[in-house]
Amino acid sequence: MSSNAPGFELPLRLLLAFRMLIDELHTELARQGHPDLRPMHGFVMQAVGPRGTTAVELGRMLGVSKQAAGKTIDTLERLGYVERTTDSHDTRRKITRLTPYGMDALNRSARIFDDLRARWAHELGEDRLHALEADLRKVTPDGLWRLDTPGWFGSL
Repeated sequence: MSSNAPGFELPLRLLLAFRMLIDELHTELARQGHPDLRPMHGFVMQAVGPRGTTAVELGRMLGVSKQAAGKTIDTLERLGYVERTTDSHDTRRKITRLTPYGMDALNRSARIFDDLRARWAHELGEDRLHALEADLRKVTPDGLWRLDTPGWFGSL
């Protein structure tokens, strides 16, 4: 590959690498009992987190409307990944929480990502992968958990 690669190649290669990792994750998640999860669901489930959230808060975190967040909550609830409960401090508030099935999907995802990273380390070499990760840390913000990608790409 030429050292004079066009500028547009870098973001496309980064996106392609992301896409490959996410596709491989979902193939393995399906094999392990989570065939209905889609890439967008991972952002939503991370935003719901262990403490739960409301549709308004979820929409804000994802950068989408309350209605778009609510539709995705409906889907994940129907699939068994989240449940809606009433806030014990304010019965008008509906809190979305992960179910044990949802937590299982997130825990499996973490292990699968570790396996995918190990495969990249084997393919590229641990030193080169570590250097790549260090270089990406230099050129990206500190916070890993930027969950507003769904809103940035477009609505759910």
